[in-house]
Amino acid sequence: MTDSAPVHGTWEPHPAARWEDAFLSGNGHHGALVSGDPNAERVVVTHHTLVRPSRADTRPPQLAADLPALQDRLLAGDTTAAESFTDGRPLQWVQPFHPAFRIRADRPPGEVRDYRRDVDFTTGVVRASCDGWTSRVFVSRADDVVVQHLTGPALSLRVDLDHRLPGAPAGLGIGHGAVLTPDGALLSLRARYPDSDLAVTGVTRVTVTGGTTTLVPPGVRVEGARSVLLLTRVHRHTGELDVVARGRALRDLPADPDELLDRHVALHRTAYRRVTLDLAADPAERALPGSELLKRPRSAALLERLFAAGRYHLLSACGLLPPRLTGLWTGDWDTAWSGAFTQDANLNLQTASAAAAALPEVTEAHARLVQRQLPAWRDNARAIFGTRGVVAPAHTDGESGHSYHYSREYPLHLWTAGADWLLKPLVDHDETHGTRDPRTAAALAEVALFYEDFLTRTDEHGHLVVVPSYSPENRPANASWGTVNAAMDLSAARHALRTAAAYHPGTAEAGRWQALADRLPPHRVNADGALAEWAWPGLQDSYDHRHLSHLYGVWPLDEITPYDTPAHAAAAHRALELRGAENDSAHGHLHHALVAARLRDAGRVAHALGRVLEGDFFHVSLMSAHYPGRDVYNADAAHTLPAVLIEALVQSTPDRLVLLPALPPGYPVGALRGVRTRFGAEIDLTWSPDGGATAVLRPGRTTRVELRTSAGAEPLDLVAGEDRVLTVKER
Repeated sequence: MTDSAPVHGTWEPHPAARWEDAFLSGNGHHGALVSGDPNAERVVVTHHTLVRPSRADTRPPQLAADLPALQDRLLAGDTTAAESFTDGRPLQWVQPFHPAFRIRADRPPGEVRDYRRDVDFTTGVVRASCDGWTSRVFVSRADDVVVQHLTGPALSLRVDLDHRLPGAPAGLGIGHGAVLTPDGALLSLRARYPDSDLAVTGVTRVTVTGGTTTLVPPGVRVEGARSVLLLTRVHRHTGELDVVARGRALRDLPADPDELLDRHVALHRTAYRRVTLDLAADPAERALPGSELLKRPRSAALLERLFAAGRYHLLSACGLLPPRLTGLWTGDWDTAWSGAFTQDANLNLQTASAAAAALPEVTEAHARLVQRQLPAWRDNARAIFGTRGVVAPAHTDGESGHSYHYSREYPLHLWTAGADWLLKPLVDHDETHGTRDPRTAAALAEVALFYEDFLTRTDEHGHLVVVPSYSPENRPANASWGTVNAAMDLSAARHALRTAAAYHPGTAEAGRWQALADRLPPHRVNADGALAEWAWPGLQDSYDHRHLSHLYGVWPLDEITPYDTPAHAAAAHRALELRGAENDSAHGHLHHALVAARLRDAGRVAHALGRVLEGDFFHVSLMSAHYPGRDVYNADAAHTLPAVLIEALVQSTPDRLVLLPALPPGYPVGALRGVRTRFGAEIDLTWSPDGGATAVLRPGRTTRVELRTSAGAEPLDLVAGEDRVLTVKER
């Protein structure tokens, strides 16, 4: 289709001057930010477990006894009643994510010629080279170790571990260790948190080929070597850590960097290569460094590279946990919003491509976060609402799942939709693979139990009422934040109850849950013809806001579609038209694009993408920022962009396939290969300027679905193991 393949990597002709521009590698546990300076190489090491201990009271507020009175007041029209529904604690942030330290490798100053640094998305290797000197860094998915291999003629360099990163607290208790070994040295750095028995220890095995190694505390000096191999791991622990034993574990790993790389690539490349996007970009633009390509926001080559980078960074950030607000990376202890998992929007947006883009590694990391939080979710339900079941918090540091981050302006403890929102990606995974994970089934049952106990109030029509209710992170124009019948809460309750029933067919519980879902009220259309953010009469919409929580029924749910519920879809589209961008947060623009794609509005998809591509949201590393002008390092745009493009090209439910619903203008030819559908088929889609398109489906199970194209709807019968070729004449 094209005379050159899309570029699966990016490169620069200069070292990174800022940590935000460092190229990234990661295995979902450890992360590395690589600056690529040949005279002063810096590799910042991170780990998902590194959160700074705090003295915050992390218990959920004990408010259940006061809930009936609050409900009475809200239903009686007291629009400020929820403002006092707290235990008086001030706003407390979750424990902040932080970097471990940086590995410093300093060479004697010299002229730098023929310099280049790059990152290969297919391998996860970050490479820098000049004048015969080469550095390769990757984080092994097979061996969970940061690998740095330096080569060159007669290498002379000093290596040490340095904790002095921006924002590091002055009270860190620092201890260094350095001992010579037969083949090099063993370095360690221990940093004990202030006023805590918790500490972080990094251990680096230094293997030197040729030359000499001498101790120069806190590190070593290497002279005349042919190569230096650094293997690093980070440990968060209490008390003392046996550094000798940790060093022995590193010495048990192969000393051959190529062998380590082969073991890693076998896992990483397989996952990364499953889905690719080709927009037939200009080969000359594909060859540009990322910094130059970012100056061409309408370039197909840029969109190809950002799609590839987004998949690479998302995969690299997921393992032990899914991506934080900063993915797996930061070079600063003072991370915005604590570098948390923000669960009322950002986390699900970042992982939105996981099922369709064939990244079960991402979904499994997401499932791990959910599973480790469930006991705390139960505490939230009992303490705040006096119910069985579970209630998810809006923020977590990955350790505590308690709801303790809230305030009058952000009463996040009132948000009851969170558990359904966070379980939806796991349901999508099950539908895609034709399975029902018992962990997901059990969690859904607990969500349903919560609703059984919580949904006890009714309106004048006999409908159940969600009270209190909260739409992240907005408020009505004429009321306070805690209200009644937020659209997201209604959609979540309906979806959770019906999905729990589907996961437990034939049981008495399933019948109760389905009956409860049927008693919830419909969505409300307001005087502007828009789907109202609050279905309770009298509550007025506030349109200029970054969140689109009220359109949960459109994306990611299938509650509102142009095919099944056209009137509600039109109202949802009107709500999207009226929605402002507030502070230009990247997640708001791309959430807008995801909803627009479901509503078949290609123009709005293109506009929202344009706001991000033209707003200077991307660092040279192709990691993104939260605000325009590269303000606040944040993974939302980087990780969400692939999902937007997939939704614009291919959408699926367990019984429907939609082809090219919202292809943005300006990309008349292309190919999206390897996408998975929720009815169990893999699909390769190509399209051309004449409006034609071809889809090759490889079904994994026999089924009948509805095919939707611009020409209308028709049934499509698929047989497991038999490829099916579809031709679309025009769009």
